[in-house]
Amino acid sequence: MSERFAEAPISRLVGFRVHSANPDADQLGEAVVEIDCGPQHHNPMGRVHGGLISALADAAMGIAFGRTLLESEDFSTVEMKVSFIRPIRVGTLKASAVVIQRGLRIGFVDCRITDQRGKIVATASSTCTVLSS
Repeated sequence: MSERFAEAPISRLVGFRVHSANPDADQLGEAVVEIDCGPQHHNPMGRVHGGLISALADAAMGIAFGRTLLESEDFSTVEMKVSFIRPIRVGTLKASAVVIQRGLRIGFVDCRITDQRGKIVATASSTCTVLSS
């Protein structure tokens, strides 16, 4: 299982915390990424910007899909959809992603973004394509 996608420079820049895969658990195709949100992440309406929530989901789904790849494979996201359910102002957001289907060239990933109370803030899905290096 590859952890190379968990070390992306964007995660350090934005402040994402990527949970390491537990070698004793079956986490092939799963990932959890968190961020602590505050006023620095607000849009003009005083709520966490949807772009940050989208980036959080994208990171979790990318890491989940990346954990299914061989060392000789890379991938690219073909499409991504985010549905925003409730606004958030401050607190920890957690994106939990799981690969729904992984074929030879195409994979499908789902993600739930929750607040610190476990309430769903957004859902996301993506389609990824496998690239041979």
